[in-house]
Parts: sequence; C-alpha cells; structure tokens
Amino acid sequence: MEKAASAVETNIPNTLTKQTDTSPLLITWSSPSDPTNPYNWPLPRKWATVLLTSLGGLVTLMSGPMLAPALDAISTELSISSAEATMALSIYVLAFAFGPMVLAPCSEVWGRKVVWVAGGSWYVLWNAVCGMSRGRGLLIAARLMAGLGASAEFAVSGAIVADCFDSDERGKSIAVRSFLPLLGPAIGPLIGGVMVQQVSWRWLFYTLSIFAALLVVLFALFLPETHAQTLLSRKAATLRKDTGKPFYAEKDISGMTIAARLKITTLRPTVMLCTQPVIQLAACLMGYQFGLLYIIHSTFASMWIDQYGQSHTASGLHYFAIVTGCLTALLIEWWAMDAIWARLKASNGGVARPENRVPLMIPGTLLLPIGLLMYGWAAEKRAHWAVVDVGVGVLGCGYILSTTAVQSYIVEAYLDYTASGAAASQLPRNVFAFCFPVFAPSLYNSLGYGLGNTTLAAIATVLGVPAPYILWRFGECLRRRGKTIE
Repeated sequence: MEKAASAVETNIPNTLTKQTDTSPLLITWSSPSDPTNPYNWPLPRKWATVLLTSLGGLVTLMSGPMLAPALDAISTELSISSAEATMALSIYVLAFAFGPMVLAPCSEVWGRKVVWVAGGSWYVLWNAVCGMSRGRGLLIAARLMAGLGASAEFAVSGAIVADCFDSDERGKSIAVRSFLPLLGPAIGPLIGGVMVQQVSWRWLFYTLSIFAALLVVLFALFLPETHAQTLLSRKAATLRKDTGKPFYAEKDISGMTIAARLKITTLRPTVMLCTQPVIQLAACLMGYQFGLLYIIHSTFASMWIDQYGQSHTASGLHYFAIVTGCLTALLIEWWAMDAIWARLKASNGGVARPENRVPLMIPGTLLLPIGLLMYGWAAEKRAHWAVVDVGVGVLGCGYILSTTAVQSYIVEAYLDYTASGAAASQLPRNVFAFCFPVFAPSLYNSLGYGLGNTTLAAIATVLGVPAPYILWRFGECLRRRGKTIE
C-alpha cells in the first residue's frame, strides 16, 4: 500500500496543500473516508475485484501442470527426449521468476490494470504459438515468452488485494483470491489427459489461449485500477486540465521523468532481495517449498501411469487430492488468519506487527514433510491409491499454510512496496520450480519414491522448522538492518 493510503489508515488528515500560485499543489485523498480510495470502496466492488484476479490466476496456474500428461506425446511427435519435453513444462515457471521483477515495479509507475492486461495479451499470443510449434526450439522459446506474460498474475494480484483491504481484513481476501488458482493444478492435468487421448496436445494451448483472450477482454472492461498513487496521479492530471493549476500527486511531485522513475523502480525488487534479510529468508523458504510442489506436479501423472498402470485421464484425476489439501488450508486461513491477527494485535495494546502473520507458518512447515513421507512411501510400496492421495493432500495443505503466511508477512512488512516486495521474494521460488522437475526423474530413478521423498522431507524440515521462530523473534530487528528502500 502506498503512503497516501497509509495516511488514511492512521487517520492523518489529507488535504489539498496550497503553497503559492506557481508552486506545485500536492493532492491526496480529500478525507479518510474519500470514496475514491480503494480502502473505502463498497465491499461488493472490492470482492468483485478480488474474484477477477483469482480468475486470472486460474489460467496462470492451470497452464503449468496442464502439460504434464502430454509430455510423452510431445516427446514422440517432436522427436525430442523426455528431459527436453520436461524443459518445455518447467521453463514456463522460470519466467515467473524474472517477469515480476520488471512487471511489479511497472505497476507502481503505471498502475496494476495496464500491467495485467498487457501481460495477459502477451500470454495469449505466445501460448498459441506453442500449439503451432514443430520443433523443440520454438516450443521452449514460446513457453518462456508465454510465462513472461502470465507472470503478471504474480506481479500484481497480491498487490491488488493489499490495495483494497486493510490489515484487519486482508486474511479473508487473500484466501478468496487464492481459491480459483488452486483449482488450476487439478483441472489442468485432467483436461490435459483427456485432450491427449481424445484430440491432440496442441489443443491444450489453443484452448488456454481462447479462454485467456476472453479474460483479457473481461479485465479491460471491468478490472478497476487499485494502485493509490496511480489513482491520485490521474486525479491530479484531471484537475490540472480543468483548473490550469499545478496539481500533482506525491509520486509526481519530485519532477522525475518516467525513465528516471522506472530506473529506480525496476531495480527496487533486486535491491530488496539483496539487502533485506527478511525477504532473503522468506525467499529461501518459499523457493524450496514451491520447488517441491512442482516436483509433485511434474511427476505425479507418470507415477500413477508407471506404478499403478492407470490411464492418462485417471492419472489426471488424482491432482484433485493436492487441490483438496490446498483448499482445506484456505478454509483454515479464512477464519484463522484474521482472528490470530486481531488477537495478537489486542494483546499488544492495539498495535499490529507484521509478525502477527507468522503463527500459521508453524503447522504448514510441519505438515509439508509429513505429506512428503506419506506420499513417497505409499507410492514406493504401491499401497492403496487413497493413501497416496491423502499424503499429497497433507503436503498441499502444509504448502498453502506456510507460503500464504510468509507472503502475508511480506505484504505487512513492506506496505509501501507490496508489488516489489512480492516480486523479490518470489524470484528464487520460481527458479527452484524450474530446476527441481529437471532432476526429479533422476532422483526417483536412483532412490525410489520412498528414499527420494525422505531426502526432500529432511531438507524441508531443516529449512522450515526454524523459520517461524526466526521471523517471530528477530523479524523486527532484521527489517531494521535492511537498507532503506527508495
């Protein structure tokens, strides 16, 4: 959240500050209850905005694992190795690491909506090119470019929620925003398995591009701008035109050119990642956990086909087990996140701390390795399919509890730079998600699912268990040690 919006939160009066006839006139919100401030929008408008972002996230997260059931067919038709086919799946996620590092700062200059619509249009174009590919080079390159466009969801969706809801309401809004995207990893492989058997793997891409094109139109028509400083800048421009007086918003008052402002903002996520210990810790933890999730997404279908002899369609149905665990976590967060925040705030004399988001990390970091062990040894021993599904469900629940708590902590800790903070913390996790599926087949071929997942679970425990204590006990100190953000 930008500083102008923060002023409303702390009840600092906002006025049009007049100086002289020639000096700039700083425009902020007209009052703490200014209806143009996204904090003060009617609830139906806020929730409609959150649901739109959630719908966009569905396409983004569906596009990754949707390719998993088609990897064998792609490998055969294009005469490429299984490793190269897997590269086409995982390079899409690699783009999520670098796209937000540029798109998130751009949203702090031009606003959230234009970044989302531009990114969605770019995705539609290159995702369609994927379906036309006749060789590995074009397929992999087009997947990378499509991922850059789709990464707009990671760049601005969390920031949009932070723009519209204050800290006391943000837990429920995060849960709702995350709901539809979590269906993507289940719906994607299911649709992918059906299309591979009944039509062609190329229609995976064509169908997604058609759906995404409809969403881009929907976003262009109905997604409102939420970035406070962008709204104030537009308001100032209107007043300048109508009155001829030099009204300016806070972000324009410095007189910096767009190019100079972009130079600062585009470097901001990198600076934050390099100089903020809290973001470094969060990035390391989320990176490893997201990498684990993508190992499951990329190998789950082949595990059912190889270990249990199931069809592509049947293997896709098991992805609902992961989603069930994730949705269970969201139901817990729906009531627990804001309740914990309010209780800790009250016990601290009404003063809220970003660390109030940390407690939900504890069950998450414990459940994730437990789920890995259940899934790995059940698959190794070819236990009943329900045991395997329960294991990945527990893993999914732990992942969402932990990751959402960390992401919420970053939002609260860096309210003035929510988009840049999110981009900085997400870069390593998407690099991990790219790399982990590449070595996953070799890991399972060498150690099997049991020992392979035991190794992964041990590392998850070493990284995850100390993290909540460190953030709770030393988070404030670590934030003070970080470099001042421009």
